[in-house]
Amino acid sequence: MPLLEVENLHAGYGPIDVLQGLSFHVDAGEIVTIIGGNGAGKTTTLMCLSGIVAPRLGSIKLEGKELRGIAPYEIVRLGLCQSPEGRKIFPRLTVLENLELGAYTRSDPAEIEASLQHAYQLFPILDERRDQLGGTLSGGEQQMLAIARALMGKPKLLVLDEPSLGLAPMIVVKIFEVIRTLNAEGMSILLVEQNARMALKLANRGYVLETGHFTMNDQAAKLLDDPRVQAAYLGG
Repeated sequence: MPLLEVENLHAGYGPIDVLQGLSFHVDAGEIVTIIGGNGAGKTTTLMCLSGIVAPRLGSIKLEGKELRGIAPYEIVRLGLCQSPEGRKIFPRLTVLENLELGAYTRSDPAEIEASLQHAYQLFPILDERRDQLGGTLSGGEQQMLAIARALMGKPKLLVLDEPSLGLAPMIVVKIFEVIRTLNAEGMSILLVEQNARMALKLANRGYVLETGHFTMNDQAAKLLDDPRVQAAYLGG
């Protein structure tokens, strides 16, 4: 049984159909990436997984449990935690307070502290900035905080929406190193990423999303070598 299994997912806003029958899965221990152009429906897909957007049709299962109709905080409790596009940290709270909010569905102080120390190990700058307001961090530091906050929920599946967007190249390399480390530790990851080349080099498998439906899916290395993917997303 896949860790995450999505079948025939339809969703949209008002009269607009954004997703038109998506089916995909993530197995335990995998990194799976979804690539596609602006407006293809990538973020809407992830918002459906987290319960922010209600699907019109279809099934979303985590470890066999249906997530449709479940409140977003319960989805976090079940183990699907997302670092959203645009980071969406709490700017008037400190780094530590942001991280503590990431653990709001958990109750064991020792386990929460262990997760906090793990986050600081992955992103040492957050430890240095723990008492600094989130809104005063650099863009790269805010992205690290957003990922660390998602990790504080103790995810079974970590969902990352555009983690490299707008960041300096050196910070992007650091973010991708952390993603690789998390996966090596056993974390399953669903990655939506505008940097298709880096995403496909990192992932096990990939899906290509165009105007609400998948046009291709394969092993990431095969997609990386596919002339159609190269022409559309990798600059030729």
